[in-house]
Order: sequence, then C-alpha cells, then structure tokens
Amino acid sequence: MKKILLALILCLTVAFVAACGSEEESKLAKLQDEGKVTIGFANEKPYAYEENGELKGAAVDIAKAVFAELGVEEVESELLEFGQLISGLNAGQFDVITAGMAIKPDRCENAAFGEPEMMYGEGLVVQKGNPLNLESYEDIANNPEVTIAVMQGATENDFLKDSGVSPDQILSVPDIPASIAAVQSGRADATTATQFTLQDAFESAGTDELEFVESFQQPDVDGVPSYGAAAFNLNDTELLNAYNEALADLKADGTVAELLEKNGFSAQMNVVPEEITTEKVCNGEI
Repeated sequence: MKKILLALILCLTVAFVAACGSEEESKLAKLQDEGKVTIGFANEKPYAYEENGELKGAAVDIAKAVFAELGVEEVESELLEFGQLISGLNAGQFDVITAGMAIKPDRCENAAFGEPEMMYGEGLVVQKGNPLNLESYEDIANNPEVTIAVMQGATENDFLKDSGVSPDQILSVPDIPASIAAVQSGRADATTATQFTLQDAFESAGTDELEFVESFQQPDVDGVPSYGAAAFNLNDTELLNAYNEALADLKADGTVAELLEKNGFSAQMNVVPEEITTEKVCNGEI
C-alpha cells in the first residue's frame, strides 16, 4: 500500500510539474491559436499612439510585423500612462509593451526586453525666443529658478538628475501633450522628451508661443543615445525568444529600416548598430 501511495504521489508531482512547464511554454501557442495579441502602449508619437481608434507608430508597426511572422495577425491595444506600462505588463493586462521604451538596467530587472529596434536622442522645447537661454540640461541645473515639465516614468527624469538638475525643478506630468501645455500656460519654463516625440508634439500644438531648441546639446549621461525595444513579462521566455528570432529576420531583410523611415525616422541615424544588444545595455556595458 505504501509503495502504491508513493507511486501515486510521484505521478501527481510529475504531472503537476509538467503542467506548470506546459503553461509557461504555451503562451506563444495560445497567442497563435487565438491569432491575437494585446499590446500595452503610451500615447507618444512617433513610437506608439492612437489615431481615430487605430494604433499607429514605429514601435507598433515593427511589433505587428514581428507577430505576423509568428502567425498572430490581430492586435488589440490598451492605453496607459507611460509610468504604468511595466506594472501593467506584470499584472497581466497585456502580452507585450511596445512604446519605444528605452532599455535601462533598472527596467531590465522588472521586464524582459526584446532586442533593440530603434535608437534616438533627446529634445527641448521652451517659450518663444528662449528667454532663459536654455540649450542643455546643464543650463537648467545652473538656474534653480527654471522648472521643466517631464512625463512621469520617462528616462529624461534620470537624465536631468544625472546632469545636476534638482528634483524640485522637475514638474511631473502624465504625458507629452500635458508637458507642452505646462510650458504654454507658464507652469513650466521648458519640457524635454525624446527628440522625435517632442518635435511632433510641438508641431501638433501649432502654437507660436513655443520654440523647439535646434541648438540643444545632447546630455553626456549614461543612456544617451537610448535604445527602444518591446518588453515582455519576465516569465515569457519562449515568447521573447520567438519574437527576437522573427525581429532578427526583419532587420536582415530591411523591413525594420523601412518601417522606421515610414514613421519619420532615419534609416541611417536611428537604425541600431549590429553590435548593440539588449544584454549589453542591461548589463551596463553600453
């Protein structure tokens, strides 16, 4: 009887372990069976944004192309504030983040980033005529009276602090349009974000009260330039590996470069060099 009982317990244990492994490995199969993936994004042109109910942007187009290669054609989207994307991913609200999110070592602890899809720098918008002569983050740091609006959770928060800007000078806002509005209303003297996002938001605002600083000096801090990538739950290793394999094929055949150019990026300036990998960025080697 004891032998039978032990054998039964062993069988149940093996079955349980197998079931757990099967559940982990079946995430990709589940998406393929359903033919649908749910993407989390923040409203930030030209990376990922919603227009007339449709999800658009460079990161979105790349993700759609990759998932199509994997046999997943339908995309559902969920809009969140940028700072809530990783927590939403880990809470199971969606399958993947695609928002041009920069790979950073601290973020790598909470999300599994795919290989880099794009490379980009920073930008600065100020009031018309640039009355405070702001051309760098150091200029902001050197004038404690300056207030700068920054999207919550964005890498620019760290870039500013690394450049000597006091946290008291940073006005946290939920998104890029809110940062532009803060400068327009006088609540902030300037705002910063990735160059393409900020330039697009500035042009969309259609105001003569603001100015895009063409002479802006890129900060000499870790993380500039930034490398944007899709991100997955840390447990979704199979899905991440499949995504990276398909992404590599689309990089090799020129599809990724074409999709970047379609969305206003430069195939020369914004395509990620082959030697840049997520592992190196996460480890702080780059």
